[in-house]
Amino acid sequence: MEENYYVICASSIVVSTLFFIVFVKILRTKNKKIGKNGTCLKFPPGGRGWPLIGDSLNWYNAVAGSHPPAFVEEQVKRYGRIFSCSLFGKRAVVSADPSFNRFIMLNEGKLFQSSYPKSFRDLVGKNGLITVHGEQQRKLHAIASSMMRLDKLRVHFLKDIQMVMLRTLNNLQEDQTYLLQDVCRKVAIELMVNQLMGVSSESEVNQMAGFFSDFVDGCLSVPINLPGFTYHTAMKARDNIISKIDKTVEKIKNEQLSATSEARNGVLGRLIEEQSLPDAVVADFIINLLFAGNETTAKTMLFAVYFLSQSPKALQEILAEQDGIRGTSGDEHMLTWEDYKAMPFTQCVIDETLRIGGIAIWLMREAKEDVEYQEYVIPKGCFVVPFLSAVHLDENIYKGAVNFNPWRWMDPDNKEKRNWRTSSFYSPFGGGARFCPGAELARLQIAIFLHFFLTKYRWSQVKDDRMSFFPSARLVNGLQIRISKRTD
Repeated sequence: MEENYYVICASSIVVSTLFFIVFVKILRTKNKKIGKNGTCLKFPPGGRGWPLIGDSLNWYNAVAGSHPPAFVEEQVKRYGRIFSCSLFGKRAVVSADPSFNRFIMLNEGKLFQSSYPKSFRDLVGKNGLITVHGEQQRKLHAIASSMMRLDKLRVHFLKDIQMVMLRTLNNLQEDQTYLLQDVCRKVAIELMVNQLMGVSSESEVNQMAGFFSDFVDGCLSVPINLPGFTYHTAMKARDNIISKIDKTVEKIKNEQLSATSEARNGVLGRLIEEQSLPDAVVADFIINLLFAGNETTAKTMLFAVYFLSQSPKALQEILAEQDGIRGTSGDEHMLTWEDYKAMPFTQCVIDETLRIGGIAIWLMREAKEDVEYQEYVIPKGCFVVPFLSAVHLDENIYKGAVNFNPWRWMDPDNKEKRNWRTSSFYSPFGGGARFCPGAELARLQIAIFLHFFLTKYRWSQVKDDRMSFFPSARLVNGLQIRISKRTD
């Protein structure tokens, strides 16, 4: 009997082992596919993280810190530049591979489409340029790109940007302490409201700034539309912004009918005059531009001053460049287009700020069909994340990647990398069909801000600070500074 018992146990172990091997083989087979060239493709390797929450907590801890690719870099060491993990309750493929990131962006609308959380989609609107798909996305993107071409920046934006900038910066008081994050936010929202909607009243600008602060806070919130929840406050802010846009649209249409000179005020005026779009589409279109422009401009202005505060040598060089421009006509000199183009080191500072502290650190996409790439297959419906910051901060691509070094962009070896329209290694404005149409406008605004802020003021940092990128890019303490007017 005892002998039979051992035989039965041994048999059970053998059978169980065989079942386990078959089960594992079936799982592996499900994750494999024969490619077009006959090779065996597989789902990108990776772990599954904790039950239910997956890798979301580790992901959050990384992006909420000063070095957002920390989690990605750890996974790359284990699995390679293209790996899988569990994010937000979904299986996701994450890429720190420059070529694959570029492949994803260039195949927007074909193999991949944008995929954002419900709270974000609700706030930017179903007709928003950021979230809309297909032919409508291409149409709206073409309209935005046309309105923000370089030739139109000279005619429609250059003078207005400087007037708005001077009006805000001239109000800063001597020997006062400010949160520069608030100053930059006010400058950016005033710029965008002025340029997109033709609004210049300080009370209206302050009102819109309050709405947008609530709006941005809700973009990655839990979508619970009840009083007391961030999402509810953000949706109310969206309603208020829409109401303001609708009133401005009505005013512009009345001005057009009466043939007044104000009919073309701002992008909104030109949009109504030159395009035939429903009011709901116009409202979402403007909200998207306000959101994208405000976030990029305000945060890059802020981070540029933050990095310059930590790099006396860079600050000295950019001051010399800007003082050289100022020296021709005095403090209140209104810059010409030629002045703007004569800021090579300032442009390096902007590029380096966008590389380290870029706003779009990662993108959210979804595979529209089974996608084959190298030895991998990505199933239809799979969440795909090109992690741009992991490329921007890769030591194998940029020597001393985590260090602020604007001189790196003067190196001829980095000339191709620096082309942010086509480079696989530098994508601060995205790429492909969703390349940011306001990229040139944002750079112009940032350069002009740096010119007037640096030539008018000196500052000292009152409190230590650090970067965080969740729920959006920011400095944790808002960059608290004490300013004084320059007398040299």
